[in-house]
Amino acid sequence: MTIPQISVFLENKAGQLADITGILSDNQVNMRAINIAETADYGVLRLIVDDATKASSILLEQGFILTMTPVVGVAVPDTPGGLSKVLSLISTAGIDVEYMYSVFGQRDGKACMIFRVADTDGLTEVLDKNGIGTIAGEDLGIH
Repeated sequence: MTIPQISVFLENKAGQLADITGILSDNQVNMRAINIAETADYGVLRLIVDDATKASSILLEQGFILTMTPVVGVAVPDTPGGLSKVLSLISTAGIDVEYMYSVFGQRDGKACMIFRVADTDGLTEVLDKNGIGTIAGEDLGIH
């Protein structure tokens, strides 16, 4: 099961992040997770929001360049070694993690991590087989 992620390409200049979060706020789009990666020339803002279709449409109308990507939400045990166990299972299965980041808050004593991998079905299968749950969009208030 995947969750839609919006990746927005940004110029490295002051105010870009404030502009985007302001636009989303003005349009009643609620963020569930945010991550930013940067190079010398540009940044990539990754967002999980409650309504990805609405958010992407609004951002495109405002002239932002973006892509939509499927990612997997994983319920990681919020204990020492919890993330290490999950990553070890993924590594043993030969699945490469392109990147990951956390979601705001916790659910039922578990941290929620977002994983970007090429093989989302393979990741889901490995996690299910080892009793590690994935998180559906509905669990994060995504519609």
